Amino acid sequence: MHHFHYVQGELYCEQVPVAEVARRVGTPFYLYSHATLSRHFHAFDEAFAGFPHLICFAVKANSNLALLRLFASLGAGADIVSGGELYRALKAGVDPAKIVYSGVGKKPGEIREALRAGILMFNIESSQELQAISRLARRLGTTARVSLRINPDIDPKTHPYISTGLKKNKFGINLEQALRDYRRAKALPGIEVVGVACHIGSQITELAPFLEAVQRLRELIGRLGEMGLSIRYLDLGGGLGITYQDELPPHPREYGAALVQELAGLPVTLILEPGRVLVGNAGILVTRVLYTKYSDARHFIIVDAGMNDLARPSLYGSYHAVWPVVEADRPEVTASVVGPICESGDFLAKDRVLPGFQPGELLAVMSAGAYGFSMSSNYNSRPRVAEILVKDDEFYVIRKRETYRQLIWGERIPAFLKGDA
Repeated sequence: MHHFHYVQGELYCEQVPVAEVARRVGTPFYLYSHATLSRHFHAFDEAFAGFPHLICFAVKANSNLALLRLFASLGAGADIVSGGELYRALKAGVDPAKIVYSGVGKKPGEIREALRAGILMFNIESSQELQAISRLARRLGTTARVSLRINPDIDPKTHPYISTGLKKNKFGINLEQALRDYRRAKALPGIEVVGVACHIGSQITELAPFLEAVQRLRELIGRLGEMGLSIRYLDLGGGLGITYQDELPPHPREYGAALVQELAGLPVTLILEPGRVLVGNAGILVTRVLYTKYSDARHFIIVDAGMNDLARPSLYGSYHAVWPVVEADRPEVTASVVGPICESGDFLAKDRVLPGFQPGELLAVMSAGAYGFSMSSNYNSRPRVAEILVKDDEFYVIRKRETYRQLIWGERIPAFLKGDA
């Protein structure tokens, strides 16, 4: 469910015409619906109402401060994977006691920042990381609360680039190694073992992989109890998919009921790290047609947004629906929507049956709220686009469009080159 809809043939976000936003801020831009974001959070949160839980929004999905602040105001914490994401979460007002820090490559400086902030826990990804965090915590005279991220070798049946729970993936620790590391962690100074963590992948559309992971983690928690370790938190990560085209993922209510049933009687607080499922269908990318052309019987619709703005189609071959911002009677064509980037992989939609868009018209690339702006870049020296949040009948610029001056911020021409021009 989202709040993008047509009124007399014109696309609206809540009560705001998308074309009016384009007229006032220019294109391309990301557009998010406050009502959709709030609705999705409440639907997910309520799905676990019968079990102690904490929802930590996966910042990597969309790290805009306004969205982080919105989720924090609704009671969410944050799942972070870098010092930059920690900085953003704290700036947005996320309670440090609701922040969990995942990721395989935590740098010493980032670990120190998280220890000083007093985050809830670190999800440890390797034996060496455990040792490093112990060392740093001792030097700071503090204690790091930790869980070990388990790699349960479960196939999440998703795109291989976003699968994280198989043995061949770089994430987590296998079960037998984890037992040895938990025993080591129990004796390490500066370490308090508080949890078990797992994240098997992203855009998962079946319940079975999640339930299989829970079963393996329950067994592990039992074995840890025999070692004298009392586990207070079970972090199941995120990964619940959304509908981009014809996927039929379980509703959060179904997902929650199945997990709660599987966890019955386990005295832990469940931590969940939803990202895509909260923001994916709450955002669109709005772009304008520059030109159209035929090339060897192929039809191209050339727009002012490219793979640097939305990488998913080029990176994963992902599908995003394309809607006209203003509907009109026109013949359909089979066309590819492509951008200005100098790469053959620069497309937003490939060989798709679409309205015969003409130069100047606006397109909405749907389901772009997750891994859209957060994965964008300045490739081809293109300034990153604006981000807009709609609430009811008003819209707010929550990130200004970058300028050329900002594009070269921090770059310097050394003195020995200045006389060569």
